[in-house]
Amino acid sequence: MDPLKAFPLIQVLDEDGRLIGDRSQVSDDQLRAFFRWLTILRTLDQRAWNLQRQGRIGTYPPFSGQEATQVGVAAALSPDDWLCGSYRDWAALVYRGVPLYFPLLNSMGHPAAGAFPDPVQALPVQVVIAAQILHAVGLAWAAKLQGEPRIAVALFGDGATSQGDFHEALNLASVMSAPAVFVCQNNQWAISVPLHRQMHSQTIAQRAIAYNIEGLRVDGNDIIAVYQTMKEVVERVRAGGGPVLVEAVTYRLGAHTTADDPTRYRAREEDERFRHGEPLARLRRYLLASQILSEDEMQAIEEEAKGLVEQAVTDAASYPPSPPESVFDHVYASIPPQLLSQQEELARRVREGRRGGQSHG
Repeated sequence: MDPLKAFPLIQVLDEDGRLIGDRSQVSDDQLRAFFRWLTILRTLDQRAWNLQRQGRIGTYPPFSGQEATQVGVAAALSPDDWLCGSYRDWAALVYRGVPLYFPLLNSMGHPAAGAFPDPVQALPVQVVIAAQILHAVGLAWAAKLQGEPRIAVALFGDGATSQGDFHEALNLASVMSAPAVFVCQNNQWAISVPLHRQMHSQTIAQRAIAYNIEGLRVDGNDIIAVYQTMKEVVERVRAGGGPVLVEAVTYRLGAHTTADDPTRYRAREEDERFRHGEPLARLRRYLLASQILSEDEMQAIEEEAKGLVEQAVTDAASYPPSPPESVFDHVYASIPPQLLSQQEELARRVREGRRGGQSHG
């Protein structure tokens, strides 16, 4: 079997933004909305990088280059479906309804960033690699047992497929026929480890064969292809078709996190080659060539995005600080006695420290 033939890359727009497939499931209005969202999210991501460099937020994991996959996936879901993402999946979460300032709040270490507002059906971002894939299976299985028509989607990177959690999750989902969709954002790099050193398989999608589930490959930089593919997958899974593994082939334009320097392990030629077909540039070329949006309209969207992001920066900076003792909250439904005593002790020390500071004032 030739995996590249067995799992062909689904594509609607090529790297130059030319239409090479069917886009009948996506209207012009949807494309305008997609462009607006990709622009807002790219602006947010770049602003967050600068804020970290200024010391105004902590470590930040950029998602530039992966917006089309995340937005395309989130757009294909129903409001009741579960979304389980990693620390790099804020684009999907913001599109889903999480406030624009939450990614900044998260990098500031504020616990409120994990408390998504109702009715957003999503778990807090997962830092432990691949753990959210297991959580998605649990949510999907629970929905099946309860007879609910909802599904669960897990977003993860190519590095996560080297973890045991990935294989355990796919095996359990297959055995239980859980309504789960596993979306691997194959951005070619697990920090500094290239894909070819992570595995000898030609594709990630072919790993679905081992678990007797469906596997697909889609161009993750093509938002039309991602959205249309996910719409079809979601409908099949919701109808009882069993779990599906989707490999979205994309590229991480920036560093792994703000603590990383990709120039130490990635060739400039590779970076430049992938930048040409990145999601926002690709969609922009198509919309201009098709006269769906004009340069002036795009500029207006870009200005709107800047304003929204600056407001998000203000919102994050002015968000009420969390008391130190809140570190014990949201871990257990009922705090165990030993932790409760520690929480009370910390609260006491904080109060004494404040009184001491006031007396010296």
